[in-house]
Amino acid sequence: MPYRKTESSDNLAVSRRSYVLAALSGVLLALSFPKPGISLLAWFAFVPLFIAMGRMTPRNSFRLGMVCGIIAYGGIFYWVNIVMTTYGRLHWTVSFTLYIVLSAYIALYLGTAVFLTRRGEEAGITPLISFPVLWVGLEYIRAIILTGFPWAILGYTQYRTLPLIQIADLTGVYGLSFLIAFANVVIYRIIRGMARQESSDYPAGSALVLVLLLVATLGYGFYRLKTPERGELFKVSLTQGNIPQDVKWDPTYQEATIAVYEKLSRQACASGSDLVVWPESAAPFYLQRDLKNSARIKSLATELKTCMVVGSPAFEMDGQRTRYLNSAFLLAPDGEVLGRSDKMHLVPFGEYVPLARLLPFVNKLVEGIGDFSPGAALSTLDTGKAKIGILVCFEGIFPELSRAYVRAGGRLLVNITNDAWFGRSSAPYQHLSMTVFRAVENRVPLVRAANSGISSIIDSRGHIRSMTQIFKETYLTGEVRLGDRGSFYTRVGDLFAMVCLGGGALVEALSFRKKKQL
Repeated sequence: MPYRKTESSDNLAVSRRSYVLAALSGVLLALSFPKPGISLLAWFAFVPLFIAMGRMTPRNSFRLGMVCGIIAYGGIFYWVNIVMTTYGRLHWTVSFTLYIVLSAYIALYLGTAVFLTRRGEEAGITPLISFPVLWVGLEYIRAIILTGFPWAILGYTQYRTLPLIQIADLTGVYGLSFLIAFANVVIYRIIRGMARQESSDYPAGSALVLVLLLVATLGYGFYRLKTPERGELFKVSLTQGNIPQDVKWDPTYQEATIAVYEKLSRQACASGSDLVVWPESAAPFYLQRDLKNSARIKSLATELKTCMVVGSPAFEMDGQRTRYLNSAFLLAPDGEVLGRSDKMHLVPFGEYVPLARLLPFVNKLVEGIGDFSPGAALSTLDTGKAKIGILVCFEGIFPELSRAYVRAGGRLLVNITNDAWFGRSSAPYQHLSMTVFRAVENRVPLVRAANSGISSIIDSRGHIRSMTQIFKETYLTGEVRLGDRGSFYTRVGDLFAMVCLGGGALVEALSFRKKKQL
């Protein structure tokens, strides 16, 4: 995308063709995520946008980037309307407005990436370097500011391509994002060179670099896939009660809910198990307070002679104030409570209201969903055979939490969730795709028990060994090999993303300096 000052670059108007091309990029990007998850599209999704930007100013490039982003993230996050209208009880006009605001907020990062890339081009900095570095740096910023929202990171599109995603144990998901962003620039340059039939413009060098990067990534991936897992075998049983969300917290349905999970647990443990997992809030009461129902669940653990993870709300007294927690309890085979893991990263407006004193009217939007506090400290739970790390609900999308559990000795990650909020949308599949990377990043297996699906068993290579259908009452059993010692990523975290963030800042500093000299 070399910058050439032309009549069109000075004109603030952007042609209809350019907007159509930018929108096409948005459609391709949306389709690359599940569902439908056509992962190949991600490798050239930005090419139409780059063609549209060919001679644009940074300001107009930003406009096109925003169009692309709003179309893309609007297509990815459409399910937000299901959550807000069905369970938040918002009028569809309010829901749609908030949905557009969210899509525009995420699109802002895309628009900023192409704006800064074009500005760098004006100063002579090649987009082969600037775009991938800026893209990853901005993805990393999005993952940490305003409590963080690392949903739909570009690398997640490849969660099914096992040889490619093995690099995540070195770079995290951001390594894949970098490679895909770089490939988009190279493909654009190849198309541009072929169209102009100018051999001097044909990016042979950059194409060679892309091939080498892909060969190295795939070579490492096949090496890791051939390396045998060495941990001890650990048998897990996952229950999926498929309890309707509109009756989940109705006291009259408690008996039926417990009966469903008792039945599924017995079926799953027919041939024995090391761990039975119930989903998030599977016990729709306070396990600490409801002695009758708590005793019933504890007696089930004794009957099955196995450890059980049970999702249940919890509470703690903090002086005169009661703190409510979204938690998971670990029960021993004799029914004793071995420990509790509290959710650390809460869902804004779902489990708590940010700036609640300034926004008192918002409390009504989350009525019946809960007003929780974050856990005080992260801790693993010890089953006797292995320590496990519990990821409650969307905690599975935050790499730093999984990494912290493994660094604390966790050899198995357990994700308990209730994706019934999303209805029959693509969100459960998107949620699953992100947890695949948590397993690969830390080289530990991850098992996932979801109220309405998708429950799954994922090994340390990111291979989804088995999974359930959504909105089906069922169970899942299987064996995993426990992780051991973590990985390079476990030790250094998102170092690659931080290097890209620093590189992006350097690119812009050089761009500013060169433009000042012109």
